[in-house]
Amino acid sequence: MKIAFIGLGNMGGGMAANLVKAGHEVSAFDLSEEALATAGDNGCTTFTDAAEAVRGVEGVVTMLPNGAIVKSVYTDSVIGKAPEGAVLLDCSTIDVATAKEINAKAEAAGYDMVDAPVSGGIAAANGGTLTFMVGGTEKAFARAEEVLNAMGKAVIHAGDAGAGQTAKICNNMLLAISMIGTAEAMKMAEKLGLDPQKFYEISSQSSGYCWSLNAYTPLPGVGVESPADNGYQGGFATGLMLKDLKLAMEAAQTADASTPLGRHAKELYEQFAEDNAGLDFSAIIKSL
Repeated sequence: MKIAFIGLGNMGGGMAANLVKAGHEVSAFDLSEEALATAGDNGCTTFTDAAEAVRGVEGVVTMLPNGAIVKSVYTDSVIGKAPEGAVLLDCSTIDVATAKEINAKAEAAGYDMVDAPVSGGIAAANGGTLTFMVGGTEKAFARAEEVLNAMGKAVIHAGDAGAGQTAKICNNMLLAISMIGTAEAMKMAEKLGLDPQKFYEISSQSSGYCWSLNAYTPLPGVGVESPADNGYQGGFATGLMLKDLKLAMEAAQTADASTPLGRHAKELYEQFAEDNAGLDFSAIIKSL
């Protein structure tokens, strides 16, 4: 399939490369010359204009920083520029309302579109092991699935347009709360005199079992290898977690959903992000 890929940042670069590895012909666009050069080295055909990149393609994938940029790119450079009937996949994490709005505009113009945010981080993007949570019609999902399978280990149809974004922000709110709880427990155990490794061995095999502890241990030298063992570099940046928590709180207000722990997690990450936005989100244990 001929696919345009717009947005070649930390996540998008690896995703585009995996589409090439899977045999797709990829037309790549990004504002960064360095990102374009890397995409070219990975087998993509590069463009300096997004509207040019989408000409003649069968599918368009976007991986962009926020809803305003996603809306601008689809309005100015994709809808009406890509061939009518192309399948459009926005893998960015944005607010639910904007995702639904763009989907409606795309469908009205004759495109099938899905919102397909990801879970897994940079390593999974590079390794082709992302999880995609997808919102859109059954038809759009069926068309998008072939593209997403080349970049991920799991592709799950969450429901209609916007459902993918809903799943992503709810999942990441849960992750933020879980990480803070894991960090609190590990530091409390340590201050009470318990060896952190012993706490890990006990809690990871009992009712404290959770992904934040078992698969992403936030203390260096304890449990599994994680960004904590690399000075909290790499992984999922605190600034990005805060972005997702803000989206979650906006959605909660719209839906009149009670999220006291989500709200408090957002407040804690806001404080921590002031000086640590580039560190992995598990580094919040440093604040304890």
